[in-house]
Amino acid sequence: MKTINKLLFGALAVIGLSISSCTKWLDVNTDPENPTAETSTYDGLLGNVEFYTNSAHQFADWRTGQSMGDWTGCYGRGNYANASYWLPSSGWVTTSYQWWFVGAYVNIPQLIEKAEAAEAWHYAAAARVIKAYGFMLMTDLYGEMPYEEAASQDPSITAPKYANGKTIYLGCLNDIDEALKLFDKDQNTAAAALAVGDWWMNGNVAMWKKFANFLKARWILKLSKKANGKYTDGKYDEDAILTALNNSFASSTENVVIHHTDNNSTTHDHLGWDEPVDYSPLYSVCGMNWGYLPTKMLYDNLTNFAGLGIEDPRADHILTWREASIPKEWAEDENLDAPDYSFTIDPDSGLKWQIAKNGGVYKDADGNKKQNYKSGWWRGLGVDLSEPIFSQKGPLRSYVDKNGYWYCDSDNPVRMADTVYVEMTSSSKGYAGNKDLLYRRSAKGPAKAYSGSFYTRVSSPTYLGTFAEACFIKAEVLFKKGDKVGAFDAYKAGIEASINQMDEQLKAWVADDASLKDCPSFRPMEQDVIDNYLTNGIGTAADLTIARILTQKRLHLMYSIEVWNDMRRYDFAEDKFLNWHIAADHFVSTDALKAIPEGKFLRRWMQCSHELNYNSENLKAIAEDVKEYGENINLTRDQWNNADDVWTVNVWWDSDK
Repeated sequence: MKTINKLLFGALAVIGLSISSCTKWLDVNTDPENPTAETSTYDGLLGNVEFYTNSAHQFADWRTGQSMGDWTGCYGRGNYANASYWLPSSGWVTTSYQWWFVGAYVNIPQLIEKAEAAEAWHYAAAARVIKAYGFMLMTDLYGEMPYEEAASQDPSITAPKYANGKTIYLGCLNDIDEALKLFDKDQNTAAAALAVGDWWMNGNVAMWKKFANFLKARWILKLSKKANGKYTDGKYDEDAILTALNNSFASSTENVVIHHTDNNSTTHDHLGWDEPVDYSPLYSVCGMNWGYLPTKMLYDNLTNFAGLGIEDPRADHILTWREASIPKEWAEDENLDAPDYSFTIDPDSGLKWQIAKNGGVYKDADGNKKQNYKSGWWRGLGVDLSEPIFSQKGPLRSYVDKNGYWYCDSDNPVRMADTVYVEMTSSSKGYAGNKDLLYRRSAKGPAKAYSGSFYTRVSSPTYLGTFAEACFIKAEVLFKKGDKVGAFDAYKAGIEASINQMDEQLKAWVADDASLKDCPSFRPMEQDVIDNYLTNGIGTAADLTIARILTQKRLHLMYSIEVWNDMRRYDFAEDKFLNWHIAADHFVSTDALKAIPEGKFLRRWMQCSHELNYNSENLKAIAEDVKEYGENINLTRDQWNNADDVWTVNVWWDSDK
């Protein structure tokens, strides 16, 4: 990731975009060299707003995902790897704030005003959905935020007042309801068709309505700690969730997906990164970078879900693979026996190999000798965070020796064995100028490739809303209502939809480049493997639990703030999230325990420095509201949001108040 420039924006800074590209959805002004609020058009603004909103969300999704335990990083990887053992950093908190307020929201009020003046109701509706989507992200992350006075046209408002979490939350739901009404109105025939400016859904009003209902169901679910009642009163409303789901996606063909491209276009962002707008934001922050690794929790949930002994067909595509030479003596070894995992130290390289199912030779169920992958692809294991591996200066990166074998640069036998972990780095043809999507690493010997991971490649889709997630929401609600059969049907449908959604993209990748099929990470799934998993690997209605529903939901979502939202809703209960525990390094890190003391949990981000520096009085004043629901708020300080343990203060919906 390129280093973002330090931008000295206030909470409501307005920027002008100087654009020299022909890409219409980011070309937002009549005069691209001298943009003004007066010359911008509602159809030109919408695509720009969509781009920055999605990026703000994806950057937050990645950073929160690291802290929920599915991914970690190599020793020395920095703030985001440290997140996996709950050592929070102010470095987490600025980017999503900037990309939402400075890139997106600054344009939304004028977009709505101009669209309504032109009776372009569908633009006004889409803008309201996006406004809700962005502000819900803000209250999920920070709890409170300038809201009613944000992006005000009143020049006297230079320091906008804060709104509490309830006000923002209910405001977002109200915007969704208003948007649904506007989508049902006929636009003025002279107004621009929604398809002219809409990048997300190409002007499909029916899909916008389904997406709005999906968001409504997702967000009302977050009120599960509240008393039962009407969602418009801030209460948990199961009937409203189910009604919204009925008006949302009916199948995976209706998923809201942004299909990114591997194209180093001339249209770049204008918030300091200067990277092309075509590719996946998760590639920008994660996929192109070194050192990120799956954890043992993720590995176990994918390879042996709920202890049922059947590997998930998504495992090969989420977990990471690496190309390697196979020593001749191993290839001739008749004693390798799958599915047991055994390890051998190569005397020349110090490499600790995982052998058996994931590479080399093994015996099948009939005792026949099999070559697993002729190309020498080996799938990595997951980092076990139940051990204080960071305080032991691990896990280390791997390098390639002169024979093409991987090794770790250490004399410590434990760290030498870190070669079993495979980084998720990938590459690209358009942006990086590589021959394919594989990243190749070389030190002393021949270059060897990494597969990367499904969700973080240059052309990995962004899934804004999916039928699979809707199924998991329905499964949870029905389970809590006592309908285990209905819940299981929804749960199974969600898993199947998630698998098929992934397989669709795998087929697209190998159709574009047939050579990728040699890598197991890209190889489309076999139907009999899918069928076996759905029959034998996910349980039955009789043994369905909330833990299975929530764990399958997080396997589907992977990089999504909704994983953190679910964990907060259930107070990080270990019996609700299979194989999850607070990482052991948290309890040996003085700084981590200062930020999140033992017995407390990661429940919000602290405000970014722009708010602390330029809007501190209003931030201080909102403490009177926060104390009503923020259990760990420290009011003895001059600035409550700058306390070491502010990360543990509940946001409004994460409380029963």
